[in-house]
Amino acid sequence: MDLATNNGIMGITSQLTLYQLQEQIRESVEKNMEGKYWVRAEISEIKNHPAGHCYLELVDKPSENEPVAAKAQAIIWASSYRLLRPYFETTTGSPLEEGMHILIYVQIQYSPLYGLSLIATDIDPSYTAGEQEIQRQKTINRLKQEGMLELNPSLEIPPLPRRIAVISSESAAGYADFMDHLHSNEYGFRFRTELFKALMQGENASLSIIEAMESVAQRSEEFDLLVILRGGGSSHDLSCFDDYELSLNIAQFPLPVITAIGHEQDHHIADMTAHTSLKTPTAAADFLIDIFAGEQQQLNYLSQMVRLALNKRIMAEHNRLEGFKSRIRSSYRLLLSSRNHTLDLLEQRILTNSSQSILAKGYALLFKNGQRVKQISEVNPGDSLKIVLNDGKLLCTVNSKEDEKR
Repeated sequence: MDLATNNGIMGITSQLTLYQLQEQIRESVEKNMEGKYWVRAEISEIKNHPAGHCYLELVDKPSENEPVAAKAQAIIWASSYRLLRPYFETTTGSPLEEGMHILIYVQIQYSPLYGLSLIATDIDPSYTAGEQEIQRQKTINRLKQEGMLELNPSLEIPPLPRRIAVISSESAAGYADFMDHLHSNEYGFRFRTELFKALMQGENASLSIIEAMESVAQRSEEFDLLVILRGGGSSHDLSCFDDYELSLNIAQFPLPVITAIGHEQDHHIADMTAHTSLKTPTAAADFLIDIFAGEQQQLNYLSQMVRLALNKRIMAEHNRLEGFKSRIRSSYRLLLSSRNHTLDLLEQRILTNSSQSILAKGYALLFKNGQRVKQISEVNPGDSLKIVLNDGKLLCTVNSKEDEKR
C-alpha cells in the first residue's frame, strides 16, 4: 500500500525502526547535553530499590497552585546513594521525601528502552534547608507584625484544667503515650479528654488540624484548653507546623493551646504562637499533672499551716484555762484561808463570850422561873432565884433589892 497515496500529504522517502529513531534521539541528546547540570525540582514520588538505588520522579511547578509544567525520572545509583543519603539527612535533619524541593546535580541519559532519565550524582542539602528556612522566617515576621505571637499566651490557663481537648492522630504513638501518662498519674488526678482526629503530616495536615480546631472552638465552653500532639518525626514530617494558616489559627484560638509535637531540637512556628510549647506528648501530660500537684502541695501547705495555727490556738487556750484554774485555785485557797481565819476569830469570840467562860471568870447567872434575869427590875423581894456559878448552883430567896439608879 502506498501511504503517500492514502494520506495525500507526503510520501515516505525513508523508514526507521522505533529503535533506530530512539537511537538517533539518544545520540542527539547526549551530543548536545553531554555535560552535568544543577537542576531545581520538587520530588513528587520516591522509591528505594532493595539493591540500594533510589528512583525519583521530579516535577517543576511555576507556583504552588499551578499545574505541573515539567516532569522527569531521576536515578541515584546505589554507589552514590550510600554517600549522599546520610550526608543529606544529617545536614537537613530529614530524608529525601515527597513534596521536598531539591537542587540536584544530574547528567542526562537517554535509553531507547526506558526513555529520558537523569542520573544524579550529588544533591545540595543547603538548598533544601535554606529554602525552608527563608519561608519560615517570612512567616515568623508576618505573624510578628500582625501581633499574633503574644495573643494566645495572654490567655490564662484555669487553676485546675480538667477538661482537655486533644488534636492528634488516633494511631499516633505520641497520643497513646499522652493518654497513658495523663490518666495513669501517680496522684490519681482525674481528667476528661476528648480526641479530635486530624492528619498530622502530609500536604493536607495543616488544613486537617485547622478543621479539628474549628470543631473544638464550636464547643469551647466545654473545655479548659487544647493540646495538639504529634509525637516526633523528621523535619519534613513536621513542616506543617510552620504553616502560616495553622499558626494563625493557634494564635487566635479562644482557649489556651499547648503544643507537644515531639521534637527535641526544632522550634516550629506553631510553638511560637501557642500558649505553651513542650517537647513531647509525655511532657505535656506532666505539665498538666504538675499543675494539679502544685495545687495539692499548696493545699497541703495551707492545711498544715491551719493545723499548726489551730494547735497553737488550742495550746494558748489550754494555757489560758490552766492560768484561770491556777488563779481560781489560788483565790479559793486565799478565800478559804480568810474564811477559816474569820471562823477561828468567831469561834474564839464565841468561846470568850460563852456562859461557861464568863462563869469561869467569877461571874454568876441568875434565873427566875427558868428565865435569865438581866435587869434588877425583873426581880422583886420574895422571888425565888437560881444562881448559877462556875462550879454549881444556888437556890435563893430575895429579901430586898437596891436600884442603883436611885
